[in-house]
Amino acid sequence: MLKKKIIVFLSLIISLIFVVTGCQNKQNQNVYKEVKSSKTINWGVKADTPLFGAMSIRTGKIQGFEVDLAEALTHKMLGKNAKANFVTTTANTKIQLLKNRNIDAAIAAMTITPERKKEVDFSKPYFPAGQSLLVANDSKIKNVRQLNGKKVLAVKGTTAVDAVHKFAPKASVIQYDDYGQAFAALKAGQGEAFTTDNGILAGIARDNPGYKLVGGTFTNQPYGIAVNKGQGEMANKINQALIELEKDGTYDRIVRKWFKGIPGFNLHEIEKYGK
Repeated sequence: MLKKKIIVFLSLIISLIFVVTGCQNKQNQNVYKEVKSSKTINWGVKADTPLFGAMSIRTGKIQGFEVDLAEALTHKMLGKNAKANFVTTTANTKIQLLKNRNIDAAIAAMTITPERKKEVDFSKPYFPAGQSLLVANDSKIKNVRQLNGKKVLAVKGTTAVDAVHKFAPKASVIQYDDYGQAFAALKAGQGEAFTTDNGILAGIARDNPGYKLVGGTFTNQPYGIAVNKGQGEMANKINQALIELEKDGTYDRIVRKWFKGIPGFNLHEIEKYGK
């Protein structure tokens, strides 16, 4: 009986070793060589961020600036017959999906930060994100410094509060659980402006006539494409493709497709970013 238990125990240990070794081998594999061989890149994208990546009720597919850019990058890196496959990510899952090798790269409104650089590597910036202001069309607010002594709406857990207080220390910031609640408060007149990332505000402005972005961006928080640590070749190939897309005009065409005509959004600022 004891001998049988020992054999079972040893079998479990050996199985565990194979599982761990297999995971390590998968994580250590060269991602670029794999995507080049399969002609497919699995991209982690957002599905709840209008303009960047959002699920279309009409088509049932994720659509947006980052989706189009990922497709263009795929074809530039692997050829016109290559496939871009999209996996939905969130702020809490995209890094783990990379580490688990569920995705090859994440293009998901991901701000490049020192903390994230400890866990993943980034491409060159592809979108000059930064904090901005959303106001009603008849508002007299033109920039963040005019918010002193006024009520400003923001979302809990974001950097918006500290940023506003840096430029308008006498502003009163009211925080909400999500973007929908914050915008509803703006519509109800509970604050003079709603502040968060300019790209998110652009999506709200597009879907809600009567509101506009003002003041440009007063923080610098560009987005980058994330790859797993140790995947330098993949990051380099993405950078090369980005540069080529910027040079041949593809980047500008995608930018204009998604951001042209949004009230107060500085389209030229985005276009010159790719130069």
